[in-house]
Amino acid sequence: MSRAWRLEDARQTLLLFSQEDQLAEILYWGARLPAEECAETLAAARALDLTGGMLDSYPPLSICPEARRSFPGHAGLVVRTGLGAPLLPRWHFDSAQESVQAENHALTLRYRDTQAGLRYQAHFALDSRTQVLVAQARLESAHPIYLDWLSTPTFPAPQDSQALLDFAGRWCGEFQIIRTPWSAGGRVRDNRTGRSGHEHFPALLVLSQGATNTCGRVYGFHYGWSGGHRMVAEELADGRRQVQFGHAYGSERTAQTHFQTAPLYAVFSDSGLNGCAVCWQRHLRTRILTRPRTQAGPVQPRPVPPRPVHYNCWEAIYFNHDLPTLLDIASRAANLGAEHFVLDDGWFGTRDDDTRALGDWYVDRRKYPDGLDPLIAHVHSLGMGFGLWLEPEMVSPDSDLYRAHPDWVLGPPCQIRGRQQMVLDLARPQVRDYLFARLSALLTDHAIASLKWDHNRVLPMPDAAQTRGTYDLLARLRAAFPKVEIETCASGGGRSDFGMLHYAQRVWLSDSNDALERLRIQHNAALFLPMVATGSHVGPRRCHTSGRVLDIAFRAWVAAQRHLGFELDPRELTAKEARVLRQVTQWWKDNRGWLARADILRLDSPDPAIIAEQQLAEDGSRFVVFAGRAEASAQVAPRPLPLTRLDKARYYRLQLLNGSDAPRLSRGAPALKSGGLVLSGAWLMSFGLVLPWAFPQTMWVIKGDRQ
Repeated sequence: MSRAWRLEDARQTLLLFSQEDQLAEILYWGARLPAEECAETLAAARALDLTGGMLDSYPPLSICPEARRSFPGHAGLVVRTGLGAPLLPRWHFDSAQESVQAENHALTLRYRDTQAGLRYQAHFALDSRTQVLVAQARLESAHPIYLDWLSTPTFPAPQDSQALLDFAGRWCGEFQIIRTPWSAGGRVRDNRTGRSGHEHFPALLVLSQGATNTCGRVYGFHYGWSGGHRMVAEELADGRRQVQFGHAYGSERTAQTHFQTAPLYAVFSDSGLNGCAVCWQRHLRTRILTRPRTQAGPVQPRPVPPRPVHYNCWEAIYFNHDLPTLLDIASRAANLGAEHFVLDDGWFGTRDDDTRALGDWYVDRRKYPDGLDPLIAHVHSLGMGFGLWLEPEMVSPDSDLYRAHPDWVLGPPCQIRGRQQMVLDLARPQVRDYLFARLSALLTDHAIASLKWDHNRVLPMPDAAQTRGTYDLLARLRAAFPKVEIETCASGGGRSDFGMLHYAQRVWLSDSNDALERLRIQHNAALFLPMVATGSHVGPRRCHTSGRVLDIAFRAWVAAQRHLGFELDPRELTAKEARVLRQVTQWWKDNRGWLARADILRLDSPDPAIIAEQQLAEDGSRFVVFAGRAEASAQVAPRPLPLTRLDKARYYRLQLLNGSDAPRLSRGAPALKSGGLVLSGAWLMSFGLVLPWAFPQTMWVIKGDRQ
């Protein structure tokens, strides 16, 4: 007996097929098929021939490939009995449940192994509005067992795909794209840092031949989990390919009866990388991010409103907290256009440097003899909200908390420290209770509108229970203080996954405020993150992490690509720099309403020196192009920059917003420099924009309005 299930929206079809009540396979995932297409016929059409030196049939590449059935690649499940002996389940179909709602088509498949006392469940949900497919797996056992590996439902990868894109990175250098051609064997990434990490953002993009930012078929995967993860992209000897995601191998450290993967957010695009980016950006904006609420009731997913302009004092004062200085800095920040003031590290315990006091979440009365209220009152008098930095999951050995509870630390006492600190074991209820009590006291006693939630070291070992404990603490705080926003930070962008963004509303994308570095980091992160979730600040004239000196206009416009803020000492600004910063900030405020819902589209620049993007309004009525020149071009004249996703038959009025930034060596008269220009969408997408000449490390900003 065979069974088939079909989920689809206007763009795509997901077809699952099962024979003889075995585990289902994803028979097809891609562009929408005709409604009358027969699954059995497709299964027969897809069947592979046999030859010598092979098994008598191909082991199924099912949603959970089975070692018991001689599957030659990575199995979807590796599990042991409570005594440590390997378990090889023999799955049989149990039930299927479909649910069709206005914007969601869901399917749950259940299988069982009665003899072993095991149940397996695969869940798929296709959001017809965002066109994101969410897949998740669950395992249940009648007796406690050890789980080494459980994959989300396994997806086949197309054999005509050319390359894999995944992500590496480091502190101040997040979201570095790694391009790998398919080859026999597997690309296996096992991130064992205990957080989603700078090193391996949990995502994979499978590119068809010739796919670019704007065209071609792309299959995208993002694992929404804030702990360590594992990714398998494997080509079998017979040519078939598979993609698996799950928690880091062995990160379930105790025997349990219930296990579940995080959601896998999968996207099929027939319009290049941007097709994936738009789906993920919209899904995060409308299905995952939650705005703080002002009345009782559950937090409701909905579009997040435009953000206030942030000011963060970290790179202005570091640990040197002085109330008169902070009052002056707050006044200057407000004068520049800031609307929210964040007090960063150094306000608590005896925190004079990064070697002490984490865990002692009490206001330092040496620095703040009257507490934080005088600073908060001044910030409020300037019309700004007040935010506070903390790092709840960590503890300093030189702290009152560690001296009282050394047993609360995750891992052995002999472990290597990171940033002179250790990790609290958040799997322990008493640890979460302590942190909830301390943070609740701070939020109750002070008018705090946001928390910057940092995480500055990796775990001593991957531990899924630690991540679940963090989620539990965040959920309790969100429920108790629904008006408070949370910004996720992990030495910058070390924890910017969709799992964390169920609880946080903003990502601190990198600790680097170097606009040149940010240009690339933001460009790549836009594959997943919309403007409203991505913090970007104007840093000091000389960047504190790179030593590079950059012009204020470049710094300001790069920050204006995302959720704008400042992280400099405003006392260093010249009158001209302050004027430029105010002007860019005012432009951002005037446009943030539509930018909050805009799609960020990466542009295919024929000049590799140009990193460009187009932010297109939700209704297509307007756009803004940011064309950053990262380095000098190989050729003399700028190459035309083609745009994307415009109406070919409509005309657009173009305006260069920062033409006054043109240097003396830009001595020609291209039409864009001389005033308004009206061009068709067909021309702009086929030929492109002719930009003025510019120095490296500068940005052109062009707005377009549909006529």
